Amino acid sequence: MKTTKPFAHQRKSLSHAKTTDVVLDCSDAGTGKTGVVVWDFEARRKKRGKCALVLGPKSLLRSAWFNDFKKFAPKLKVVIAPAETRGEAFAEDADVYVTNHDAVKWLAKQPKKFFDKFDTLVIDESTAYKHATSQRSKAIAKITKYFRYRRAMTATPNSRSITDVWNQVFLLDGGQRLGKSYFQFRNTVCQPVQVGRSEKAIQWTDKEGAEEAVFGLLQDIVVRHKLSECADIPDNHRYTIEYELTPKQRKAYDEMRDKQMLLLFPPTANNLSARLLGKKKADVTVITAVHAAVALNKLLQIASGAIYESPDKYHLIDNSRYIMAMDLAEARKHPLIFFHWKHQRDALVAEALKRGLKYGLIDGSVSQAQRDAVMLQYQAGMLDGVFAHPMSAAHGLTFTRGTSTIWVSPTANAEHFEQGSRRQHRIGQIEKTEVITILGKDTQDERVYHEILVPKQKRMTNLLDLFATT
Repeated sequence: MKTTKPFAHQRKSLSHAKTTDVVLDCSDAGTGKTGVVVWDFEARRKKRGKCALVLGPKSLLRSAWFNDFKKFAPKLKVVIAPAETRGEAFAEDADVYVTNHDAVKWLAKQPKKFFDKFDTLVIDESTAYKHATSQRSKAIAKITKYFRYRRAMTATPNSRSITDVWNQVFLLDGGQRLGKSYFQFRNTVCQPVQVGRSEKAIQWTDKEGAEEAVFGLLQDIVVRHKLSECADIPDNHRYTIEYELTPKQRKAYDEMRDKQMLLLFPPTANNLSARLLGKKKADVTVITAVHAAVALNKLLQIASGAIYESPDKYHLIDNSRYIMAMDLAEARKHPLIFFHWKHQRDALVAEALKRGLKYGLIDGSVSQAQRDAVMLQYQAGMLDGVFAHPMSAAHGLTFTRGTSTIWVSPTANAEHFEQGSRRQHRIGQIEKTEVITILGKDTQDERVYHEILVPKQKRMTNLLDLFATT
């Protein structure tokens, strides 16, 4: 069997790992972070080191971790521990145990003796634990003490605020570098801004120079490699395309904006929403927005072509945006198309079926076996494109068969956008790639993209650029 050897930048990461028991790897997506972890652990295991526990997104347990251990360290026995067979899986005799982020709630209930066979903890996509008060964060905090070697990995450590970094680092060093109190850390690196009439309406914003201050405290444990410096990969071009709302959409949008209310009349027999949703004639539906945040979300929904009466019940207003998206997709080879809402998925699927296109789907409704099949078909060139939700496909997966990523509407989540936009632009890509975001003209789409997403990316890039200097 041909042995896979580390690249030069991976050798640097391995050398760094020998100098510290805790590592925060913030290298770009696609630079081979998992390979480094595998080789690092294998070397210790050969010297009679203990077992490893890997925590990661459910979608990556087999497609990334199991496969990479088999590729880089085939002699190690790896067991995947899904929820339904978790106890049996951990009872097996193995070198590595791979399970999902929420498994920490189960792990936290295990006796101390359970952890005697472990000395290595790997947290993939460590931003899953960025909220210190979440149940999963409280659970993992109970077990980190049982592991001497701790590795956290993320290409987007502070996608929302510099405070995102605190708990990720706390899980590594127990508060040695950023302190043991989240609120004390927040008070140091952020400042409160009044955003409403209530005295409780406070928004914490990062102070000037916060990234530099945090970098100074973390530089001894951080690893950071830029993709552009690790591999000769063709350029990635990102741009937006303007979508003009139809008169029907604009009327609904203006009504919601001005009155925070929208009247929806019964669909006619030939109405598209009636056909897609299988609805019968009904009384007039009144959709209201009780406050500004809800109104913003409703406006984004209308700009995207629908409005929701409840989380599972929507009214399709117009599908022109998806005709445009599929025109863009059909003109490109094997595009990856990201959607946020159910109506977007449904409209994209309906349009693909209408055009006779073979598509794959990756979202919360698709089983892991089906996702794996989609990935194999896609990389083999058997699919015209893939429709994906960023919660299910933005992390870890490889879509290098295609060169175009299309966001049918913008997201304010910088982590999802950055991670999702790098699924094609990664090691193994031999062509130039593009990322297209469709923005509704004169709508809240433009605000989300330019005033929320872009500033978040700038703050995150500032910290990552500092890390890259080490």
